[in-house]
Formats: sequence, C-alpha cells, structure tokens
Amino acid sequence: MEHGEYLYFIPAVEFPEEESTEALWFVFNGNKLAVETRNDKAEIPSNAKVNEYRDKLKSVFYLGELRGIQCYTAEMDNATAVGEDFKFIDLKTIMPSLEPEIFFVSARAIQIINWDKEHKYCGCCGALMKLKRGERAKVCPECGLINYPRISPAIIVAVTRGKEILLAHNKNFKPGMYSVIAGFVDPGETFEECVKREVMEEVGIRVKNIKYFRSQTWPFPNSLMVGFTAEYDSGEISPDGVEIEEANWYTADNLPSIPSKVTIAGKLIKWFVENTNNKDVV
Repeated sequence: MEHGEYLYFIPAVEFPEEESTEALWFVFNGNKLAVETRNDKAEIPSNAKVNEYRDKLKSVFYLGELRGIQCYTAEMDNATAVGEDFKFIDLKTIMPSLEPEIFFVSARAIQIINWDKEHKYCGCCGALMKLKRGERAKVCPECGLINYPRISPAIIVAVTRGKEILLAHNKNFKPGMYSVIAGFVDPGETFEECVKREVMEEVGIRVKNIKYFRSQTWPFPNSLMVGFTAEYDSGEISPDGVEIEEANWYTADNLPSIPSKVTIAGKLIKWFVENTNNKDVV
C-alpha cells in the first residue's frame, strides 16, 4: 500500500523544492476562504489562478499533500483585489458545499493562519517569535520559549433514552436549530468526566455507559471535537438558561432542524437514527 493511500493527507512543514502547477491554495481574508464556483460547486483555486496575485499574499505556509497534491495556505488583506476570479466566503457558511477532505484541509489551514497572527510575540519576554525549522512551531530567540498551534479539546455527546435522543437549542444557534450537547474540556479533566459535567451543567441530567464515537477537527476557532455516545441515567431536563435555551427528547422520525452531516454532530444524530431503525432499543 502506498503511503498516500493510507493517509489521504500527509502533513508537512518545509516547502517543497518545486511548486506544482496543480497545487491548491487555501487563501483567507479573515474567516473567509477564497473559492471558485463552478456548477454550484465550490473549488479551491489552483496554483495557476493564485499566481497572478502572489504579491498580495502574506503569511504563506506549506501544509502538505492531499492525495498527492501540494497544499498551501496564505492570507490576503484585500479581498476585492482578486476581482471576479474567485470569491471569499465565510468558511462555516460554505462548509456544506465543500468536499469533506477539502473542508478538513481548510480547517487545518485557517488554524495555522490564526496561530501565526495571534503569536507574533513571545508570551514570556515579548520578543518577536521566529518559525522553528522542521516542525510546526515558533521559538523565541531571546528566552527559548516554544509555541505550538493551539488545539482546544472539546467533547460532543449523543445522549439517548431508549428510542429517543436528547437535542438542545443553544442561544447562539439560528432559530429552530437543535444539536447534541458539547463543551470544552477543563484542565485536569478526562473526556469522560467532561461528558458527565457538561450534560449535568447544561441540561441537568446524569448519563451512563459513555462510549467513544469518533473525533473531528473544528476550526471555530481551534477545537478538536471528541465524540461520544451515552445513555440517560436519571434526572429531569433543566436547561441552564445561559448556553442552552431549550432541550427535549426526540424520536428518529420527529427530529427538528439539525446540523449538517459533514459535522460530527450530524454524524452522531445519523448514528442514532440508523441505530434506532436497524434494531430494537429498550
């Protein structure tokens, strides 16, 4: 088996000796990603398209290879400089239109761009940081502090009760949108402890039989979502009123508006629907 068949994306730090004409460029203006639209499909601009605007790019990084194709990321301050060649669209908005692999490379790219912007100077002595050769890191030339891109672990959990799933409306969601419970891991806390705490804090119930589901990077802003399933144990739903405005139990045939299947939240809900439809749940 070839290496590229085992890992669809092979990360790298050092720039290749030669830049491929087929290379993909993940160019950002703030949280907006540059895309070309063809037949209602969003595509990442290639090296040939970006070359015309190379002098307008800053914070250029090499990401690695996506199925053998070189990938780069950069930032562009003036989104209007590209004219009609491509559009800058908010990454979260365009996410459903991107191929999953493209979205996850985009997620990697924007986190690196943001890390570069937010860590220009040493947090200990204030000196200008320099890129560390051979790895994705910055090093302070004065005090030696090494800084790596920030990754914030968070749990996301599908809580089931027989043939029902717990879905909640967060105050930051658009009207009518419901999802599973999620939250950031505290220092010194295990993922399983975080699942119990977040569910209790946000909706006031206890859970049991916590099982790992899968994980997903989530660049809003720099999360690593670690998914779990859990079963209802005890308690009555009581939304905290701070993050969660409403929460209820739903059956597979009576779901409200839910997140895209590209997201791990959508995958957890899909798992619940398939699990409920394919076997008896007691």
